[in-house]
Amino acid sequence: MIKSIALLFTAITISVSAFAQDTAQPKPSPAAVATGKVKGATITINYSSPAVKGRKIWGGLEAWDKVWRAGANEATTIETDKDLTVEGKTLPAGKYSFFLIPKESGTWTAIFNKEPKQWGAYKYEEAKDQLRVDVKTKALKATQERLVYKITKSGFSLEWDKISVPVSVK
Repeated sequence: MIKSIALLFTAITISVSAFAQDTAQPKPSPAAVATGKVKGATITINYSSPAVKGRKIWGGLEAWDKVWRAGANEATTIETDKDLTVEGKTLPAGKYSFFLIPKESGTWTAIFNKEPKQWGAYKYEEAKDQLRVDVKTKALKATQERLVYKITKSGFSLEWDKISVPVSVK
């Protein structure tokens, strides 16, 4: 009986200790949210924020000419409560997964896909795209270590490494 109690106590101690250590570690790509108003519409962007960590990002970690989840972990989502005009094209109110196709030329493709619940871009289907637009990247003056989305009065942008990807919204 005493051996059973000692064994149970040891198992509980190890489990609690392992759990505490696991939760104490910072996540490599923590979840983040950007929310703001653009032309009267509320836009919410949910994403995971990876860090550069000395890696070659564009044309390295993230390949040129390949659909990318525009963040880490689950696909980035963008939700709007009103119809928007994105780069001159209509995007109906709703929730979308957001993808980018990075291109070495500096003109990237931004994709709003009707399937918001996806892990990465592994099951991305072009047939479910609501909208595709071309956007021109801009060079950042300093390295943006952690991926971040910013919402401004004229739209939103993704900034990471040495590149900003602005998306115009009206």
